[in-house]
Amino acid sequence: MTILVAGATGNVGRPLVEQLLASGHQVRALTRNPAKADLPAGAEAVAGNLADTASLAQAFDGVSAAHLISFNGEDFSPLTNGVEIAELARKAGVRRVTVLKGDVEKSPLEEAVEASGLEWTHLSPVEFMSNALEWAESITSEGVVREAFAEAKSAMVHEADIAAVAAVALTADGHAGQEYWLTGPEALTPPDKVRIIAEALGREVRYVELSQDEIVGQWREQGYSDEDIEFFIMMRTNPPEAGYTVLPTVEKVTGRPARTFAQWARENAAAFGG
Repeated sequence: MTILVAGATGNVGRPLVEQLLASGHQVRALTRNPAKADLPAGAEAVAGNLADTASLAQAFDGVSAAHLISFNGEDFSPLTNGVEIAELARKAGVRRVTVLKGDVEKSPLEEAVEASGLEWTHLSPVEFMSNALEWAESITSEGVVREAFAEAKSAMVHEADIAAVAAVALTADGHAGQEYWLTGPEALTPPDKVRIIAEALGREVRYVELSQDEIVGQWREQGYSDEDIEFFIMMRTNPPEAGYTVLPTVEKVTGRPARTFAQWARENAAAFGG
């Protein structure tokens, strides 16, 4: 079977391409710039953008399953052409789709695939482990992480585990109509994550706690809107229970335990100067 993977060069798309190829499936990798995609051998790279329906005219041809993303990869806003995407997939004979969610609220794409007759599975990761890469510069240059809300916990998930759940849902029966909330095996605070990165690097990394005013000032300097900042504060001071509740979903779906943040830190040590 040929499987279309949207966002094929992204944090989830790339490991999904790799895992599907390793399992013997044909993969069509959707990317804005195939020439720069540097995809694994065996992947068929095609140019396209989910936000641009016209660019998808040929992408679904001969495809039996597709991994989709509910948001625009450029600004992370919800896709507004969900009905058109679902119709293209249905007409092409696509049977199964996975949709990677970008928000707690249901997106137009999710609503469209649910109404289309496709066998759909929604993937709801609470937080990507790769979000820790925002500390890479300060850890590399100073050996320091400056962060607020030291008590805020997150059950962050390894991107390869999101991909692994997607791979199963796209290729095996029994997952249609499911929304899978995906977490790692532990809920970690910022100091926990800094300690684990330091262990992976084999050197000290200091955690410097900022006040709320200090972190808000940083966010404003980085260009975030008042609405963004309000959301960031809410997620750190009054997060939904799902954000810090460890779930067994990854192991139940894939048959293997969820990867730890320590494993992710070792795999990405070079990004932190290791």
